[in-house]
Amino acid sequence: MTQTAQTAQATQTVQATQTVQATQPTAHKTAIIDVGGGYRAIFGAGVLDRCLEDGITFDSCYGVSAGSANLTSFLAGQHGRNHTFYTQYAFRKEYASTENFLKDRNFVDLDYVYSTLSNHDGENPLDYEAFLGNPAKFTVVACDARDGSTKYFTRSDMGYESIDPIKASSSVPVANEPYVIDGVPYYDGGIADPVPVQKAVDDGCDRIVVVLTRLKDELREQKKDVAPARVLKHLYPAAAERLLNRYKTYNDEVALAKEYEKQGIAMILAPDDLCGLSTLTKTYEGLERMYRKGYAAAARIGDFLNS
Repeated sequence: MTQTAQTAQATQTVQATQTVQATQPTAHKTAIIDVGGGYRAIFGAGVLDRCLEDGITFDSCYGVSAGSANLTSFLAGQHGRNHTFYTQYAFRKEYASTENFLKDRNFVDLDYVYSTLSNHDGENPLDYEAFLGNPAKFTVVACDARDGSTKYFTRSDMGYESIDPIKASSSVPVANEPYVIDGVPYYDGGIADPVPVQKAVDDGCDRIVVVLTRLKDELREQKKDVAPARVLKHLYPAAAERLLNRYKTYNDEVALAKEYEKQGIAMILAPDDLCGLSTLTKTYEGLERMYRKGYAAAARIGDFLNS
């Protein structure tokens, strides 16, 4: 969908929403979207920890890549758990390293992160009972490597010590092999639907917090995706095409989120500085600064949801 078509659709949706609200006042249906972004996603961890402290909940949660992992801890009510993963475990070679990549073509060992560390007998287990029992709707975005289509996993696709959709959504093309679920290879959701604000609107949400981990007004560029797409196209040409055009998809979807923001349906939270972080590059100081930026930005959420 082009940006023009998305904007027109946004306007129509806004008008329909306003008509319903004028005739039948009801409570808002709230949502949060965490777009991930590798190590930059600690910004979202700060946002979500502040939400836990302030007692803020959402009717629907949408996670992309590392954003989906952030949301599992949030839905389980485990304050500070995400911070520990970014600032401690992420510096271990077992978590992410060139050694991992040379061993099995996976720079980030997703099974180590989301199984070894996270299972009941792991170093920092996810509270699966709380996570699975949380009434909020949970959607995880991934890309089907075979045809480049968008896959929306839900909590029904997960279970006790079984959160493979998080691994699928976090599998960065070329840096990782696709993550296979039921025989289907998946890549990072960020190449399919990086900012799923229209998905949230289509699901009926009318107060949507969008957590970005890039500067709000900075356009994404294509150049960093060209070389990985060239490598990827030999095995998964459709996914390679989505990767090559990710910059446009991302820019269009951020523009759409801004349109919804103008209408009061969405609120965008984004850092004003990337603190030296990138998808796969980090420093401890940068991670701490980015976390604090997310924590501070979340102070606006309560008033927005109640507006």
